[in-house]
Amino acid sequence: MDYEEFKRQLGKAGISGREFSRIVKLNPNSLTNYSKTGKIPAHWAIVVVLMGEMAEKGLDFKTVIESVELEPNKPRGAAKDGQFGGNRKE
Repeated sequence: MDYEEFKRQLGKAGISGREFSRIVKLNPNSLTNYSKTGKIPAHWAIVVVLMGEMAEKGLDFKTVIESVELEPNKPRGAAKDGQFGGNRKE
């Protein structure tokens, strides 16, 4: 899905990119990166299309998604403790 279609689907759902990021626990900077490349990953494309369709049919997708216990992704390269890099050499 291209970024313009993603924005159109957000409009159908009645939400902003920032709200989408909050609902699905996505770092808002990721959406900025997708806007620069012009392409949305397939899994987020499916999610936003379903949100748009649910909203058009009067279904409350926000409550459904927020009822799922999602954890935000850790930054790439993050260790188990959330710190970058490896062990310090002494």
